[in-house]
Amino acid sequence: MVAAVSATLTPRPAPARTVPEAPRRRTRILALPEARWALAALVAFLLGLALDLGGAPVWASGLLYAVAYGTGGWEPALEGLRALREKTLDVDLLMIVAALGAAAIGQVLDGALLIVIFATSGALEALATARTADSVRGLLDLAPTTATRVTPDGAEETVPTADLATGDTLLIRPGERIGADGTVLDGTSEADEATITGEPLPVVKRPGDEVFAGTLNGTGALRVRVDRDPADSVIARIVTLVAEASRTKAPTQLFIEKVEQRYAVGIVLATLAVFGVPLAFGADLTAALPRAMTFMIVASPCAVVLATMPPLLSAIANAGRHGVLVKSAVAMERLGEIDTVALDKTGTLTEGVPEVTDVRPLPGSGLDADGLLTLAAAAEHPSEHPLARAVVTAAGTRGLPLPTAQDFAATPGQGVTATVAGHRVTVGRSPHPAPDAATVVEVTRDGTPVGTLALTDRLRPDAPATTAALTALTGAAPTLLTGDNARTATLVAGATGITDVRAGLLPEDKVNAVRDLERSGRKVLFVGDGVNDAPALAAAHSGLAMGRAGSDLALETADAVVVRDDLTAVPAVVRLSRTARRLVVQNLVIAGTFITVLVVWDLAGHLPLPLGVAGHEGSTVLVGLNGLRLLRESAWRPAAAQPTGG
Repeated sequence: MVAAVSATLTPRPAPARTVPEAPRRRTRILALPEARWALAALVAFLLGLALDLGGAPVWASGLLYAVAYGTGGWEPALEGLRALREKTLDVDLLMIVAALGAAAIGQVLDGALLIVIFATSGALEALATARTADSVRGLLDLAPTTATRVTPDGAEETVPTADLATGDTLLIRPGERIGADGTVLDGTSEADEATITGEPLPVVKRPGDEVFAGTLNGTGALRVRVDRDPADSVIARIVTLVAEASRTKAPTQLFIEKVEQRYAVGIVLATLAVFGVPLAFGADLTAALPRAMTFMIVASPCAVVLATMPPLLSAIANAGRHGVLVKSAVAMERLGEIDTVALDKTGTLTEGVPEVTDVRPLPGSGLDADGLLTLAAAAEHPSEHPLARAVVTAAGTRGLPLPTAQDFAATPGQGVTATVAGHRVTVGRSPHPAPDAATVVEVTRDGTPVGTLALTDRLRPDAPATTAALTALTGAAPTLLTGDNARTATLVAGATGITDVRAGLLPEDKVNAVRDLERSGRKVLFVGDGVNDAPALAAAHSGLAMGRAGSDLALETADAVVVRDDLTAVPAVVRLSRTARRLVVQNLVIAGTFITVLVVWDLAGHLPLPLGVAGHEGSTVLVGLNGLRLLRESAWRPAAAQPTGG
């Protein structure tokens, strides 16, 4: 098949066949304007300091200090003035005022140092934000910008991927990235889907297989039918989720921003008091002003404001690298608050796809297991029913050649009938119930039963490890909420260590179960994937959807999406969120301690302005770097997959 496709390829000039390069994942620091301005301020300050210490004329060092003031301070000054125009007081403006105040009393070097440290702190914050975006964009920027579309008359044309439409046919050459989500029509190849599914090995792609935009084609050529508009592709949906994440802030951050305005006004009033009261009692201006400027600097809440977002953004970035897209910092914070987990069954704890688990020919049928499976698969081959696909897949797995079926007919609710090798074969639901959770179908030949096939929805291999990890995290085993029958639910629960099983639930019943748990004081994480799970995902304190096969409604409703369907990522992201919350508390303690110590030092003793600047900005940098710890690979700790034990 590959050779047949390859033979139809139209030769193209070599330069036009370059394979798109993988995107650059990390932003270079000097690509950020904040970093360039901070570097310019630092260089000007160091040169001015060298001239100052070397005995150069005052005007020479003063000129370089002025450059440091300008390059490092113009942006925060502009932002501060804009905030002032909106009748809010920005802490950036307080820093600029303090620096200018220091210069006004002759301490130009101290003011320049404040500007440089403040600009450097801003550059580090910008870099942290950019690196966070880089980590998440690593999953997004892989789709090519153009694709080769095959026209109805067989010609080829290169078009932007944004112009592709559902139903278009694409030609994917060896080594090219696939331009759209779709289905293979012709050809055989392998696709590297690690960026979408997390599979480390290439996946064989044959006609009928699904492919994803941005994945890398192997050595074969494929013809692919576009099944989704580019705006609805997996990658496009990820882009939407990330955009939402970047526009939201955690409740702690919102609280701090509300307090910040009142705090800033209080700092201004306190600074005026620190400056004015000593003057009223006869203090010297040159002593009162530095003390007031130092007080304004050390009391500013820069470190407090920066304490919250870096840990949460870093956690979002780390989760994104591992295939869990958390929609917002609010959602990341809420994941760490959960103390109870409720799980859907089909598509969450199980694969959501039936497979043949037992083949039993009847005595006297003259068939062995392979013969019975061949007969059933041949009759089922034209059918699109999920059970039929499972039977055909099982025959393909065993390498069984299938004879051609004729006179195929399907009767909803009963099964299929076809003529196979001259015999009338029927495959339908067995009238005898299965002793376990299997679905049993009966195969008849010329009206006589010849055997049965048992099919089950396979438990995910990592389900037991995941439920054990969630139990350890919350102190209680998860609850199973499913619309399936109680017998099947009990078997799945027994295999995963779940004791609280609620089966036969309609969507509203799942919502009521979640609300009952929350009325008892619990904060519930619900994990599901289907349309019927969407109401419960919305009702829960936090909702997490399995993304690979999840319905659009579930993906839109959930607070986070496990893109790669790796169930072990559920406890990992909860653990990561709890770590982020601990770092937020640590940062607030660090910032509050620094502010308290420096303010008391300034009021009760004599805090030199340079030391106050260094202490204040140092605490800001410290809390920022502390938050970035969650970007490390070691911060992500998934549950280890374990055998299911049958």
